[in-house]
Parts: sequence; C-alpha cells; structure tokens
Amino acid sequence: MNTALILSGGVGLRLGADIPKQYIEVNGKTILSYCLEAVSASPAVDAIQIVADRKWQDRILSWLDETGAGQKFRGFSLPGENRQLSILSGLEDICRYAKETDYVMVHDAVRPFVSKALMEACFAAARRRDGALPVLAMKDTVYRSRDGQKITSLLERSELFAGQAPEVFVLGKYLEANRSLLPERIRHINGSSEPAVLAGMDIALVPGDQGNFKITTEEDLERFRQSLNTFA
Repeated sequence: MNTALILSGGVGLRLGADIPKQYIEVNGKTILSYCLEAVSASPAVDAIQIVADRKWQDRILSWLDETGAGQKFRGFSLPGENRQLSILSGLEDICRYAKETDYVMVHDAVRPFVSKALMEACFAAARRRDGALPVLAMKDTVYRSRDGQKITSLLERSELFAGQAPEVFVLGKYLEANRSLLPERIRHINGSSEPAVLAGMDIALVPGDQGNFKITTEEDLERFRQSLNTFA
C-alpha cells in the first residue's frame, strides 16, 4: 500500500493571511483542494491521511468528494508542535492500517501542482532504496556566511540541491527514524528526509519539477493564481 500523508496543519504565518494559507480560496477552491485533487488522481496513491487541526476537519470532509479524494481518504491526524512532529503523528496513525513494508508519501498541502509523473517517479525510486526525494539543481552560486555579514566559505554548486516534496519512504523504517529523535532532536528538524538520512536510510534523488512550487509568500500565491488562469 502507498499512503499519501498530506500536511495541512500549518498556520502559514509568513503569508500574513487571516487563515492558514492552505485554506485560502483561489477561483472558488482552497489550495488544499487543488492538492487533494492532484494526489488522489495518481494511480500510485492508494490511501490518503491528512494532518489537520480539529477546527478544519469538518470543512475538509465536505471537500473530499468534490476533489475525488473521498474514496482514498483514511482519516485525520492531529498536528504536532512543529512540522516533523506532525509527520510523526500521521505516521503513527497510518501504521494502524498499513504494513511496515508499505510506503508513505509525505506532501505539503501548499504544493498543489504536484504531478502524477513526479509522484510515480518518487515511488519507483523508493522501491529500489529506502526512500526518495525530488530535488532541483542549484542555478545560482551559493555562499556560506556564519554571521550574515560576510562570506565564510564557498560551496560547490554542483553538489548542492534544493529539496522538494513529495518525499517517499519505507513506512516502518521512517517511523523508527523519527521515533529515534524523540524527545528533543525532532523539534529541530528542517526537512522531511532529515530523520531518514540521520538514521542511515538510503534515499534516492529524483529530478524535481520547477512547477511543483510551495506557496509560502504572497508572491507565491500570486504565481499560483496566474498559473491557474493560464491553464484555464
């Protein structure tokens, strides 16, 4: 079984909106709804678990059928104190109906343009390893600065990649990788693949997709609006 764990528990403070960014409506649908449409349409995804605050769960339920996600939806998980603890919450719930040898796909609700091809590529790569992560090569030269005032060192651009979502992992191994960071280290994790790498899991890199951007700022939201109007 391949389960998509959709992270919809964030508060979206950087966007400056009155509600979490994943629940902002664009052309009559929430950003989360666009994400659910894309994920549920993938033949590679068998089940969907959604991390969401209780106050949004009834509304999300009302959107499931219109997004096509109703038949694959398996349940809600409650958000944790940070993103990685929210992931752990979802993993614990998924393990109630999935096997340790199954796969989990971690994806952000605010990446609504994820493609079938990218999801399938991540699952295919994960089956050959312990997991898979889509990445984009760095286009700009990257510098390191310890104080933000001067350059500390130069980095080799050809060895640097920007991570995206979805990230796919062997469920049991990834769950244990996260549990091993409790209680404190997990609070300082920045990316979904970080616990897997720290645990020594073999994570494949998959070519990412420039169109699979994350809506974080007002500029990202405007880009999303313009993209929808272009596709319409």
